[in-house]
Amino acid sequence: MSLESVREHLAEAAPDLEIILTENSSATVDLAAAAHGVAPGQIAKTLSFQLKDRIFLVVARGDARMDNKKAKAAFGGKVKMLGLEEVEALTGHPVGGVCPFGLAQPLPVYCDVSLKDFDVVIPAAGATNAAVRIAPTRMAEITGAEWVDVCQPPRNAD
Repeated sequence: MSLESVREHLAEAAPDLEIILTENSSATVDLAAAAHGVAPGQIAKTLSFQLKDRIFLVVARGDARMDNKKAKAAFGGKVKMLGLEEVEALTGHPVGGVCPFGLAQPLPVYCDVSLKDFDVVIPAAGATNAAVRIAPTRMAEITGAEWVDVCQPPRNAD
């Protein structure tokens, strides 16, 4: 169902994008980087957050960590990561396959500026072995994302 919702969303919004299915799991940044032959930073991880009654997604480079001070400034308060069960219920995607495409319900999407370090990033596509290759600016366009600066610079930037 989740992979299907991503297929439907991309068929409408970006029919030229191909969903890549891997034999092995790409549910973590390291597994995804290995499966796609790229550095971990090029994996676009989608994180789910809550601030009071507001739920939203942040897509960041795979090797970046959230910066609590920056996040508080950008979102107007202390953000909390959602629990595993909440993530799947709200996004429609299993943990390890969460992405900003084909969501179960409309959620605000933010892309961290760290993604702009790459011409192409690889977010999941609704399953633990599915992904797409996409330019960060195009991903933001397709998802209606707003750009934010909420991550710490990676320790070993690629």
